[in-house]
Amino acid sequence: MANLDTSKTNPLTFALIAGEHSGDILGGALMVALKQQHPNAEFFGIGGPRMQAEGLTALFDMEELAVMGLVEVLGRLRRLLQVKREITAAILAAKPDVFIGIDAPDFNIPVELALKQQGIKTVHYVSPSVWAWRHKRIFKIAKATNMVLALLPFEKAFYDKYQVPCTFVGHTLADSMPLQVDKAAAKLSLGLAASKPVLAIMPGSRTNEIRLLAPDFLKAAAELKRRNPDLQLITNMVTLEKAELWRDLKAQYAPELAVTELIGQARQVLQAADATFIASGTATLEAMLAKCAMVVGYRTNWLTFQIAKRLVKLQHVSLPNLLAGRGMVTELLQDDLTVPALCEAMAPLVNGIDGQLVNDYLHIHQQLQQNASVVAANTVLQVIAHD
Repeated sequence: MANLDTSKTNPLTFALIAGEHSGDILGGALMVALKQQHPNAEFFGIGGPRMQAEGLTALFDMEELAVMGLVEVLGRLRRLLQVKREITAAILAAKPDVFIGIDAPDFNIPVELALKQQGIKTVHYVSPSVWAWRHKRIFKIAKATNMVLALLPFEKAFYDKYQVPCTFVGHTLADSMPLQVDKAAAKLSLGLAASKPVLAIMPGSRTNEIRLLAPDFLKAAAELKRRNPDLQLITNMVTLEKAELWRDLKAQYAPELAVTELIGQARQVLQAADATFIASGTATLEAMLAKCAMVVGYRTNWLTFQIAKRLVKLQHVSLPNLLAGRGMVTELLQDDLTVPALCEAMAPLVNGIDGQLVNDYLHIHQQLQQNASVVAANTVLQVIAHD
């Protein structure tokens, strides 16, 4: 563990823990907003390159926490518990003005609880999905935090119902994307014809998602291309490794299909696309903000789906539908995800998004566009100031 100088007492001191890439992005932007009001602020904890670039003294490597899956967590459990003990002790010794846990609830909320019990104010940034399953977690969150910063408005409504302090700060994705999208210009920037429709194939960022979704997405895209030869197809993969997996699947399921392949340009792809086959997840929010029509698909192994079906108390799973409070976009899950169903849902969408859907997307975009990092920083400072 890196050494921390605890002798300085004058500037505001913030302890932060982010456990993965998305949390590091949020944390870095939050630090920028805090420094705008407190240029001499000091930051320490766990974070990645974005947070370190803004001045975070990293006591552990963020990769220590970036573990997904039950088996993987069990294999790393001893080390994770050791990191949790040591970082908690370091924060208690430093006595920061506030601790901010960014996402990673399984790691951060126990840390927050231990700190709050010792008199350190705590903020949790990004609400866990308590509104979807394991509702009783909200009582643990209430004990562990002075404030939750929620990215989505319906999350605050859930916390308000239980009288747990929560502030809706908006979503940084909504802040970073324009309300209006010039589809023609976006197509030209990617070497596509501006006058012809574009369908994006977005089977997810995780290996298992790509394996389970890409085959049917590809077969449905091939059928739509057969019906409409002008249709242009494009995909984005997060890494070269995922692109190689994609190529293998394409060679197997749609070898003759011409698909423009990009790496690390999801936003540009969605801004250029008129419509997309897309995996359920945060990418659906990005697609909505890019004003891209969509058919959302998801498939997992049978046992996981059966367990989730019993635990999750939601009518919809995609973020656009959750935000709209209704079935605004088509969702095809598990056995309902078939090539005929994909084609039927997508056929009306490939020639462009209709005006009503654009208006619905725009309304939600405006609702989420709150200057999230600044609102989050102001709320954190209010927590510090509140006795």
